[in-house]
Amino acid sequence: MHHVDPRSFKEPSCTVPFLQSDNGAPCGGVSDSDSDSDSDSVEPALFVDRNAPSRDHVDLKRIEGAVRIILDAVGEDPDREGLLETPARVARMYAEMFAGLKSDPGRHLAKVFTENYDEIVLVRDISFCSMCEHHLLPFTGRAHIAYLPSGKVVGLSKLARVVEEVARRPQVQERMTQTIADLVEDRLSANGVAVVCEATHSCMTMRGVRKPGSLCLTSAMRGAFRDDPKSRAEVLGLINREA
Repeated sequence: MHHVDPRSFKEPSCTVPFLQSDNGAPCGGVSDSDSDSDSDSVEPALFVDRNAPSRDHVDLKRIEGAVRIILDAVGEDPDREGLLETPARVARMYAEMFAGLKSDPGRHLAKVFTENYDEIVLVRDISFCSMCEHHLLPFTGRAHIAYLPSGKVVGLSKLARVVEEVARRPQVQERMTQTIADLVEDRLSANGVAVVCEATHSCMTMRGVRKPGSLCLTSAMRGAFRDDPKSRAEVLGLINREA
């Protein structure tokens, strides 16, 4: 049983990790404008992430109509000034948050390098923001990914891209953790994979029991990290090691 002190956890913002594209240009996902202007148009992004999943499958107009119905149902006036553009903003938000539904995050692991290295590779503290499928409220946190190569390694930023893209869908944290582990094991033919996710859930902190500061930890172990207690203890020790 590993231990992460909740007091040391700092909730990250719901932003895409700032990474470098394959050609060296900065890339970290495109965020639609939330401008309060009267126009429904989206401000041009400062940069475009060529690796970002497509949002073409999202029916923005249907979402806008549904949001108007919700606002009216709770007693609000969807035509008042402050809410006039809210349906369009919410639609763009869902398109961004759920962009991973129709994509293949494993494509980021397609390019591998032959390397005579068989010890642990670990990338810690990969921030993510996902959406709980039960209440459609965000949960935010950090993912830690470790694997034991079997002669193949992958660029470290690609692991962060996998986390970012898997996170962009409605889901539970348990399934998200398993999905990441399965992708790394399958695409890299790794001898062992360990994924630990820690997150705070809005559906538990702002509604229901309302317990701010509560932290959910999930883990998925594959191969040597699941079958060998020493390997498991070693990787969990590295994950919990003070930076």
